Amino acid sequence: MLLRSLRAAVSATASIAAVAGVLAVMAAPSSARADEGMWTFDNFPIQTVNDKYGTRIDQAWLDRVRNAAVRIQGCSASFVSDQGLILTNWHCVVGCVQELSTPEQDFVKNGFLTANREEERRCPGQTAEVLVDIVDVTDRVLASGAGLEGAAFNAARSAETNAIQTEACAGDPKFNCQVISFYRGGRYALYKFRRYDDVRLVFAPENQAAFFGGDPDNFNFPRYALDAGFLRAYENGQPVESPSFLRWNPNAPAEGDVTFVAGNPGSTSRLLTMSQLERLRDQQLPVTLIQTSELRGRLLEYSLTGDEAKRLSFDPIFGLENSFKVYYGQQGALTDPAFMEAKREAEAELRARVAADPNLVQQIGDPWTDLERVQATARDLFLPVRQLEQAAGGGSTLYQMARALVRASKNTSITEAQRARLTAMLGEETPIAIEMEEIRLRYWLSKTREYLTVDHPEVKAMLGRESPEALAERLISGTQMEDAAFRARAATMTTEELAAADPLLAFVIANDAAAQAIGARWAAEVNAPTARAAEKVAQARFAAYGTNQYPDATFSLRLSYGRVEGWTYRGVTVPAFTYMGGLYERATGAEPFNAAQAFIDNQARVNMETVYDFSSTNDIIGGNSGSPVINAAGEVIGAAFDGNIHSLGGSYGYDGALNRTVSVSTAAITEALRNIYPSPHLLEELGVE
Repeated sequence: MLLRSLRAAVSATASIAAVAGVLAVMAAPSSARADEGMWTFDNFPIQTVNDKYGTRIDQAWLDRVRNAAVRIQGCSASFVSDQGLILTNWHCVVGCVQELSTPEQDFVKNGFLTANREEERRCPGQTAEVLVDIVDVTDRVLASGAGLEGAAFNAARSAETNAIQTEACAGDPKFNCQVISFYRGGRYALYKFRRYDDVRLVFAPENQAAFFGGDPDNFNFPRYALDAGFLRAYENGQPVESPSFLRWNPNAPAEGDVTFVAGNPGSTSRLLTMSQLERLRDQQLPVTLIQTSELRGRLLEYSLTGDEAKRLSFDPIFGLENSFKVYYGQQGALTDPAFMEAKREAEAELRARVAADPNLVQQIGDPWTDLERVQATARDLFLPVRQLEQAAGGGSTLYQMARALVRASKNTSITEAQRARLTAMLGEETPIAIEMEEIRLRYWLSKTREYLTVDHPEVKAMLGRESPEALAERLISGTQMEDAAFRARAATMTTEELAAADPLLAFVIANDAAAQAIGARWAAEVNAPTARAAEKVAQARFAAYGTNQYPDATFSLRLSYGRVEGWTYRGVTVPAFTYMGGLYERATGAEPFNAAQAFIDNQARVNMETVYDFSSTNDIIGGNSGSPVINAAGEVIGAAFDGNIHSLGGSYGYDGALNRTVSVSTAAITEALRNIYPSPHLLEELGVE
């Protein structure tokens, strides 16, 4: 699973070594190399693809795909009808499914099926965004920070970015305007999105159908997962008219068919320098791995306390397990000597090109050495900024909402429109699992004390004379923040009123100045000089290799190209397809290989020869979950939901011989809607007879 952040799996140390060792790290960028690249829609290598695959795509084709692609919270999706119907992954909507569930009606376990529009239910906090315009604003952004350093640099950049966004959206709540950095600061573009705030759940299969094979199968292939779900965008209480949509192709692709994946890859680090990668390897990833593992253990222990605990913790554990495995895979790549040596050689080659051009040296100096100095500062600040600011609250929803209220109350520049949006957002009814809230807060407080030490002034200020356990219990049991009506009222209060109204809010207020202070230091001493140096590295890359390059992923709309293909590793060939009949052969009756009840009940009706999941050479990463897989005709033929084990190091490199995208086919979704979860109204809307 690629999920909202990143989803992956690995079952053995040998597998990690394989992942890291086979990544072919690039020396000089080349659009002809394999099927590598998460390309922006305004710099897609049309001619390269047409020459390689015999396709006839053009700008009009790209525009149709762009207008049908949808960005949802942490995932990707696409319009598949002219009535606002959206295809994505089940694991991208399972959070909504869990929020809509109750102890009496568990939609995660039993599936969420609708017979008509009236039964579609709103997903709290979910949005759908369509990219409608791209404008290059590089000159404006770069000019804004000229001659400035540190906090002044950040402030100027932030002010200019906000001005560009404000001008573009002009206060219209139907749009979201975002200035996005590409090539690590080499280019900036304004992305303008049409935004829909009313998104409703239409269909989600049983969790055991969508996640058959569970954690052992995750990030592996063959797979037998119906990881698909449908949403619908609404506006003014009516389904959105979506004339730009991907036509549904109910037929499976063939081996070698060209495939395109349009989605929002979350983050890659392929353009980082060696000093940056080494700090990730030596400090950031190990700490993240340890803490993620411990939190997962605490939630797993809680899940064993009863059926309701198991139900409530399903999605959080699901996400943590995936995240842990991704970090594990990334660490495996960065600790592989061959991988790092290839990265080192690529950097040396670029630096040699710069050194051979005196004018370029005069222009950019030595940004690699600048970044080495920044890493020394980052090492000193990382643990405080992580514990006090970046990971504050340990993932507690109540804590995050409390901090949003506190910071809004202190923000003198917040507009009435912004406050109204905050009030509406916080005023939404949101199911809160109180016991898990206490677990998360207790975990964060204990880890902060452990990592910063008992004598750290901010730890003393936070804990006072209380233990992490007692403080977390007092704050969570005493807070009113789980009450949506209280949150809406709190959005209108002053900071002083918030402190008097609620113990959790008072706790956040008492400690927020220190959190913001360390955050400001990180921004000024790490982010600002990193941005300045990274821009110069980007200039070097453009000078050396030209502009026909793809940027690192930034959770912005991209298009990758490839073809349906399996792979061979160590003499073992893995075919590109699995079939629905294979699920019944793989099922053992014991979790996680127990078939979903609807699959068991309808086994006689299922066409066992239907292509279930398939692999392709497309280059994707976390955030691409739910991305439509599109054929040359511009039709949707699947939804990407995973990668194979060899793609675990995809944050840092791509190997066209082994890296694969794993998708559920529209053929399997159609078969399921016809014979397993009969949904004639959806089949009719999709144009399937």
